[in-house]
Amino acid sequence: MMIGLTISWGLNGVAAKLTTTGYGPIFLALVRSTVGGGLVFLWCWWRGIRLFERDGTLLPGLLVGALFGVEFLMIFFGFDYTSVARSALLVNTMPFWTLIAGHFILGERISLRKVVGLLLAFGGLALIFSDKLSVPGPDALLGDLLSLAGGIAWAATMIVIKGSRLSDVAAEKLLLYQLAGAALVASIAVPFGGALIRDANFVATWALVFQAVYIVAITYVMWFWLVQHYPASGLSSFTFLTPVFGVLFGGLILGEPLGTTIFLALAMIVAGLVLVNRSPRPVP
Repeated sequence: MMIGLTISWGLNGVAAKLTTTGYGPIFLALVRSTVGGGLVFLWCWWRGIRLFERDGTLLPGLLVGALFGVEFLMIFFGFDYTSVARSALLVNTMPFWTLIAGHFILGERISLRKVVGLLLAFGGLALIFSDKLSVPGPDALLGDLLSLAGGIAWAATMIVIKGSRLSDVAAEKLLLYQLAGAALVASIAVPFGGALIRDANFVATWALVFQAVYIVAITYVMWFWLVQHYPASGLSSFTFLTPVFGVLFGGLILGEPLGTTIFLALAMIVAGLVLVNRSPRPVP
């Protein structure tokens, strides 16, 4: 499931790039959250999933909603100051923050094998963008810090879910908390985000629909179900695959150049994933 999700999210990177040709990032965040949230709400109504019962999840739900919204705003605004490659690397430090926080908060023990696996996978990711990491401008540090904050907010979201009653609610309810938070944060940021609509066109609109319907309403439900049922450090390590598939789809769909480096990087990431997720040998 995680490999399927990272393939989808890699394709989502291409869709997001196409969408921004017609719509601003704040508009993108608002539409993704409201349309996707509306579809998830209708699904819950049809399936009889209870959303409004008192289960002690309101406060942690509001917290993860705020973190979810802040995460995407940090990433989107970071794009204005730093390169996509640098942003991808800094956002994808998330597994390291998750591993550290999981050790101290969730009791998911840090092992040398996991650390080596994460470093190997991150090294593969860095290899992909090794020729695109030059400082893009005088404000690059600000963009880098915003991207890093996005990765930390992503890790914090996972830790709050695993360490609270949110781990026991329906994945759909968990997602709706976050979509509501993302929509609220995006609404507050509207005055600071520039033009909402840039040059609306057919391709950008359909890319936006793809993100709202498939990425948000379907893959995010699957992701949060996995977060509730599997160790955070193991799941987060798979996210290193997302930029790889993004680069691959960029080459296949957008005609961006591909080299042999990406396949070496993919091998490094897969090796790292094996190390992180391999079950420890039983003690005789």
